[in-house]
This record gives sequence, C-alpha cells and structure tokens, in this order.
Amino acid sequence: MTVHEIRRKYLEFFENRGHSIVSSSSLLPENDPTTLFTGSGMQPMVPYLLGEKHPMGNRIADSQKCFRAEDIEEIGDNRHTTFFEMLGNWSLGDYFKKEQIHWMFEFLTEELRLDPQRIYITVFGGDEEFGLERDNESVNFWKEKFESAGITALDLDKAESEGMRDGRIFYYSAKKNWWSRAGVPSNMPEGEPGGPDAEMFWDFGADLKIHENSVYKDSVCHVNCDCGRFLEIGNNVFMMYKKSGKGFENLPNKNIDFGGGLERLTAVINDNPDVFQISVFSGALSRIEEISGKEYGKNPDYTHSYRVILDHLRAVTFLIADGAIPSNKDSGYFTRRLIRRAIRFGNKLGIDRDFCKEIGKAYLEEYKDAYPNTYEKRDLVMNELAQEETKFRKTLEVGLKMFEKTIGGLSKGDTLPAKESFDLYQTYGFPIEVIEDLANERGVVVNRDGFDDEMRKHQDVSRAGAEAKFKGGLADHSEETTKLHTATHLLHSALRAVLGEHVEQRGSNITSERLRFDFTHDSKMSDEEKEQVERLVNYAIEKNYPVTFDEMTVKEAKEKGAIGLFEDRYGARVKVYSVGDPDKLPFAGADSPTFSKEVCGGPHVESTGVIGKFKIKKEEASSSGIRRIKAVIL
Repeated sequence: MTVHEIRRKYLEFFENRGHSIVSSSSLLPENDPTTLFTGSGMQPMVPYLLGEKHPMGNRIADSQKCFRAEDIEEIGDNRHTTFFEMLGNWSLGDYFKKEQIHWMFEFLTEELRLDPQRIYITVFGGDEEFGLERDNESVNFWKEKFESAGITALDLDKAESEGMRDGRIFYYSAKKNWWSRAGVPSNMPEGEPGGPDAEMFWDFGADLKIHENSVYKDSVCHVNCDCGRFLEIGNNVFMMYKKSGKGFENLPNKNIDFGGGLERLTAVINDNPDVFQISVFSGALSRIEEISGKEYGKNPDYTHSYRVILDHLRAVTFLIADGAIPSNKDSGYFTRRLIRRAIRFGNKLGIDRDFCKEIGKAYLEEYKDAYPNTYEKRDLVMNELAQEETKFRKTLEVGLKMFEKTIGGLSKGDTLPAKESFDLYQTYGFPIEVIEDLANERGVVVNRDGFDDEMRKHQDVSRAGAEAKFKGGLADHSEETTKLHTATHLLHSALRAVLGEHVEQRGSNITSERLRFDFTHDSKMSDEEKEQVERLVNYAIEKNYPVTFDEMTVKEAKEKGAIGLFEDRYGARVKVYSVGDPDKLPFAGADSPTFSKEVCGGPHVESTGVIGKFKIKKEEASSSGIRRIKAVIL
C-alpha cells in the first residue's frame, strides 16, 4: 500500500467508529508561543486534553503534518525524518484503554494485514519518585488480543539488560514509556499534561542485528535498543495526568492520544526498514538519480547523502507553503538551514547545478491530492527554492575552498580556532552549521562558544559604529529630515502590506535629502511591487492622517498592533507613534483608519499631508536576506 492508501484506510477506520475527521493544522502553530513548529499530532489538541470542549465532539481523528528540528542531525539513517505525518485518534473523556488497544490490534492485523507474530509491545513500568504505578491494565488487554490470534504473550522486565527472552510485552521506565511534550515526569512544568504509554513495534528480523558491521552486534538486543531490528509504529498515550506543584493530579477526563508514524507504517507494510524507499519518495529519488548519475543504495556515503536531500527538501516544501520563508531567524532559519544542507549533500553526489526546485516539484505533485493547499502554493515554493539555491551556491563555492585552506593543517581531534571559523562566516558568508558539518566529517571540533563570543564582539562594534554615525538613524532634527522620518514609517507599513508581514526593519539612515531603509526580504522587488508601495505611501500622505504618540508598556504596544525595531533595547515603557486613529489596529490599505503604528523615539510631523510626494529611487540587496530602499520626497 502507498502512504495515501494507508492514510485513507486509517481515517475511514476511525470515522466508522464515531470519530470526526479534522484537517491537519499548519506546521507553524497558532497561539502557542512555546514552540516554532508543530512537532507532534497532539500539539493542536492540548487545550482539549486539558478539559476544553472540542467543537467536533469527543472522538477525533486526523493525519497531522509534523516537523522536528531536533532530528536534523540524525537524518541519514533509514528511519529518521524531520518532516512526517502522524496518524492520530483521540478520546476526550470517552473510551479508554480497552477500546483503544482492541482497535489498534484490529487495524494493524486486519485492515493492514500485518502478522501479529512480528508485533511487540512496550509499556510503562512505573515511577517511584512520583508514585506512578506500572501499567498492568494495558498488559492484560494486550495479552487478550494476542491470545485471540493464538499467541501467548509473555510480559517481562529488564529487557535492556537481559534481552528478549521470548517475551512479547516489556516494561520500561518513564524514559521510554511516558509521554509529554516535555519528556519524563521530572522535566514537566506545572500544568503540562502527560501519561503512561503503550508503544507498538514491528520486528524486521534478527538478520539486521547480527550484520558484521553493526555497532550493536555485541550488544543485548531488545525492542527499544535502536539496533535497526525493531521499528516503533505507534504510541497509545493514556493522557490522564497533569503536573502540579505537589506532583501529579488527575485530568478532568481520562483521554486517549494515539500517534502513529504514517511513513513508518508504510515501510512496515513493504517489509523494508528503509523509509526512504516508500512511495512518496520515489519520484524525488528517481529525479536525484537522473541528475547525479548515481544509484541509490549502492554506496553507503551516497545513500546517506540521498537521505539528507530527500528528507530536507520534502520538509522545506511543506514549511515554505505553511509560511516559513527562508530567512535568518525563527522558523525561516530552519528552512534556510535545510535547503543549504541539501545543496551541500548534493555536491557530495556530484551535483554541480541547481536542483532543489526540481525535487520540490516532485513532492508537490506527489502530495497534491492529499494537501491541495500546499499545491496551491507551488509558485511560492518553487521560487523560494530557486532563489535560495542560487544565492547559496555562490557562497558554497568560495567557502569550500577557504574551508579546505583553513582546516588543512588540522588533524582528527583538533579544534578549529574560533577566530578562523568566524572569519569563514564573516568574510565568506559560510554558515556556522555548515562549518560544523564539514568539521565533524573530518573529526575536527568547532569551538562554538568561541564563535558565539566573536559574533557578539562583532555585533557590539557594528552597533557602536552605527550609533556614532547617526544618533537614532537621523542626521539631524531638521524639518526635511523629520518629514523623511515619518515617511519611513509609512514605507515600513506599506512594505508589510505588499510583501508580507515577514518584513521587518533592519536599520535606517535618514538625512535631509533622502531616506535609506533596510528590511527583511529575500528577493528583488518587482517594478509592480515598488509601484504598489509608492502608491500606498502617497495615499497615506494624501489622506493627511494625524500623527500622534502615546507612552505604554511593550506588552501594551504589542496588543495594540505596534511593530518595533530592536525591542529588547527599550525600557519598561515605550513611545508608540500612530499614523491615523491610535485606538485602531493598523492596516496599510484603502480607507484604513490607522495606517501605521510603530515603537519609535521621534521626531515626526504632526500630519502626513505636509510630507510631499514620495518616490523610490533605488531598491537593492544590502546583505543576505536583507533588502535596501533609497527614497526621496519631491
């Protein structure tokens, strides 16, 4: 079966058992400031697990897009991916362990027709520190299901030290069989939900364990040993506790939170432990083989490179479509990092031309029916991939040469001096993550703390230099400079309206003759975009909006929709300048009562009508991911 067939079977299975099917949430979580990405199927469900009523009822199922940035360094083996789909079903105070275990066994063995002889279970063995009991109840339900298939399921402790011993169900500590977003019980903050879990594993066979090159060949083999023999395919979390100041208390309801890796289930049905050989990767894999002239699976080094490329470019296709545009901060930083790693590993396959766009296209076609909203963003995805690769290839070519020169005298185990790694970054634009990757391959250590110190020194010098040149970015407080300063606020707001809310100020320099404004954006503005920005700014000038200010806390400023530059440098209270109605949220558009709202120290004109006609003279690149506009008033 393909990924798409299994996804459909799963959702139909639970829909037939009274579950409402909900769409996948975005990879960029809404209303959750604790994380950049949706990293698990349960993440969007947390409010409902804590007791809030779900509008679709108390039985829910879905297939959730997930991205885990912490898995980036693990990519290259046969099972880890940064992006994946998590099949999920939830009972919000409805059914509990017995029904869930019964349905899981039925789905795996009857719907997917998996051999129950090759399914193994791990359960929670208890936690004395927090008084959490071992999960004997789940063990009994699993035993019943195995017995119905003619299998006697022996339950055992000490699998990590004593191995399998013909067991079928194994008790593990909270480190293995407890689930919360924060990990083990001791790491959970107050208010966080969690609970014991029962995980399901598939046995690919002992042959994988005893391969002569396996690092596990002399180790005790058990279900959770990561030797490659067993693969986790699903996790039944019994979400029944909430962390409190005294330990754990019961949630309002006993909930079920199931998560099953869709790609891993597909690999199991193929009876092939390599998830990169399932159907969703086939189009992209074939394209890489055509471009590189190298066949997947024939050489371990090439296979590793293939997997990095296949994983990373699938992930960024979905990340870009969900709004994580490549940049140097927040979610966009990870998008950029993944693209750059894919390009570098493409080089290791001998690919010396742009290829990311072609691989992204293969994924867009593969998922167009399952995720039509992603396919609708195909122009955005393709453009971002193409632009990012073109930029980085120039950096990579020069940077690799300088890296070889820099590291030439070092041996395995040596440390690359912080100043030399920072020079590679500062002079040649070589990202520190790429430097670390290349150094690790040579067995050379990168002094990351030293690199960070060099970065801070550089930033301090740059900041001091800028402050010495123009206080607050203004050459003086003359009338013309003040007009241009207010025009800069209008420009900032108009850019966000035309290009998107990813636009943020990265510096300005204003004299009595012109303004210079630096902002985050990764592509050259088209003539049409520049004309739109000019029209919006001149519209605001013609409206003769009043320009007023008020003092408030940073929190209040955010609530009122104000944007700010270098916010952490401001004190407890800030001055917010509004162009238009100070009590309305800003929106740069026709008939908007408030055109701009921004944290600023002033000075400004009293109304926009006195500014004059605004004209963009030049738009150009300032640095990677930063554009610069020079403009005048006529």
